[in-house]
Amino acid sequence: MAGTDRQRTLIAEGPAIILVEPQLPENIGMVARAMANFGLAELRLVKPREEFPNDKARSAASRADHIIDAAQVFDDLPSAIKDLNFVYATTARERDAFKQVRGPVEAGQTLRQRFNKGEKTGILFGRERIGLNNDEVSLADELVTFPVNPAFSSLNIAQAVLLMSYEWMKSGLEKHTDTAFRGPELEPAPKEQLQGFFNHLEDALQARGYFRPMARKEIMVNNLRGVLTRAGFSDSELKLLRGVLVSLDYFSPKTPRGSGAPEGRKREKPAVTQTSNEDSSNDE
Repeated sequence: MAGTDRQRTLIAEGPAIILVEPQLPENIGMVARAMANFGLAELRLVKPREEFPNDKARSAASRADHIIDAAQVFDDLPSAIKDLNFVYATTARERDAFKQVRGPVEAGQTLRQRFNKGEKTGILFGRERIGLNNDEVSLADELVTFPVNPAFSSLNIAQAVLLMSYEWMKSGLEKHTDTAFRGPELEPAPKEQLQGFFNHLEDALQARGYFRPMARKEIMVNNLRGVLTRAGFSDSELKLLRGVLVSLDYFSPKTPRGSGAPEGRKREKPAVTQTSNEDSSNDE
């Protein structure tokens, strides 16, 4: 939980992220941050435009220093991928190539399977403006593309890395619906407590004239019970709601908004200043 001293293990595994000729060091930093969010740690840069390491990249990485510090810089793409067994190339447009094209979910699962077999894998990301060229795509085993708006398909490089990093981490979950934390598991309260709340609520509404016309009271009560039963209130939730009703009962149902509080608890009404007709005149 946030704010505790519980030890956290830094996840640092999975495919290498390879950026081909990245232009802005800030983008490199944001890529590192996205990787760290989802357990990736190996960043490879092919001919970055600015000298690396770079203070701008480190600042944008938002404490993902372990990725910035360990990043490797290469002079060309073949050198950057020579030790890898399998490589995906990301693309936003259709390519004239005899390569399988996967979506991010399927690609994440494939990368996980190969990782579990001990293979070294990587994902290629192209330049901010033009992406990967055909020669670079030809070096990959398969392509991965994202189901984006066809009229606005260009992704920021950090966004693309984030999507693939997310799919990588999700592929390692026991269930795809798992989350980092959950709300409390609450058991529905016994029916006796629920019935007590119904009766209390009905009495409170009766005192305040809710059931009108009275001939429809039974239908209105049944409808309320139907709504409240569906919620599956826990014991603690019913106690909270009973507390609300007790507070309402403390005040007179005839004078709402607290003006009918018992003696000693009455709220003072603000003084009302009336303006006489003599004070309010119109200049004509």
